[in-house]
Amino acid sequence: MVDELEQKTIVAACEKLIEGFLKPRFLSEIRPTQWNYTVDIRGAWAGGRYRFIQRYRSGMDHNRGEEFDAPFARLDRIGPDRFDIYWMRHTGKWWRLHTDVTLAKALRILETDGHLHPV
Repeated sequence: MVDELEQKTIVAACEKLIEGFLKPRFLSEIRPTQWNYTVDIRGAWAGGRYRFIQRYRSGMDHNRGEEFDAPFARLDRIGPDRFDIYWMRHTGKWWRLHTDVTLAKALRILETDGHLHPV
């Protein structure tokens, strides 16, 4: 169980990564296309996990303007300041890539491991 203070600390650190690294690097500008294109990168906390999510908008004729979310990375809290890091495979299944790391190390891994970056 995560206490409220620890949860707020995790969420704040992840939001800082999103605003300071992920958005500037992977969403510096929204570029509409005839396919699906990214319009936002955000995060969400649920059940001891923090998911990193891309928000897409469709540019296709049959569903133009419809939006959907696609998570691409996840931190699972496994203990006080201990996390496993997961990547969302193209199959729609989570795959654990890193195990039992601190929050600080997890954030560094999220910056440097290209598997964990949005597409």
